[in-house]
Amino acid sequence: MKRYFTYFALVTMLLSLCALPCQAGRYVEDSLKVDGHMRQFVMYLPDGLQPNAPLVVVLHGYGAGIWRENVMIGSADRHGFAVCIPQGLKDPEGEPSWNVGYPFQKGWKVDDVKTLCTIAREVQKRYHLSRLNAFLTGMSNGGEMCYLMAYSNQYTFRAVAPIAGLTMAWIYQEMEATRPIPLMEIHGTEDRVSEWTGDMENKSGWGAYLPVPLAIGYWVAKNRCTRQEVDTVASLKGDEGHPVIRHRYSSPTTHCDVWLYEVVGGVHSWHKDDIDTGEEVWKFFSRYVQ
Repeated sequence: MKRYFTYFALVTMLLSLCALPCQAGRYVEDSLKVDGHMRQFVMYLPDGLQPNAPLVVVLHGYGAGIWRENVMIGSADRHGFAVCIPQGLKDPEGEPSWNVGYPFQKGWKVDDVKTLCTIAREVQKRYHLSRLNAFLTGMSNGGEMCYLMAYSNQYTFRAVAPIAGLTMAWIYQEMEATRPIPLMEIHGTEDRVSEWTGDMENKSGWGAYLPVPLAIGYWVAKNRCTRQEVDTVASLKGDEGHPVIRHRYSSPTTHCDVWLYEVVGGVHSWHKDDIDTGEEVWKFFSRYVQ
């Protein structure tokens, strides 16, 4: 009888383990010193990752930290790219963040454009990844960092995908992108942290920022997009979710497209309840893999 119960317990345990979600790959904690600061990051490397695979860097929002189980992990397993998840330094308010020039970050000398480019290039060497195919995405403050990167005329990231991100007014007024770069934005129309309609009067304290359609319009013009496709897809949650209007602008000359996913009624989030955010972002990035 004792053997029977032992065998039964073993079988039950094995069946329970089989029912758990399986994740192929491993996380590696790593770091790199940039401008006197030790910058921490985590790498996710799918099983069977091939040499010269693409790299996607994923940035957290304001006050957050390294999110290992982020929206790009499942897509990395399916499509065979590496994911780098860096940690922002603490700003003058004591919060982990990316330096995008918020009013309360005034005087903070951290250059996160340089830092992220340096990390990406070093990661490409350390993990034998493609030197050409690095991409950047991030949510909220991480999304703002994507816009700042796009304006900064860098050559490390081939495309950027801000999620619930903003173009700060100072970036728009003081900087000029000298070349096109593919850009995708996913944004909820009822986002009360990063308002769809903008906040040029700085009522929220984050600093003045552009309405999302205007911010996207800059890149539509910069990338010389002349074709537009618009359609609507239902939420993954059906009638309980938020429909997504996809505005896709393409350019036959620069081949640097601009995609805007307008989540109707969506709030401040990665929007993974309404769409497979990781798959949609990779669908965009994969167009630019060389």
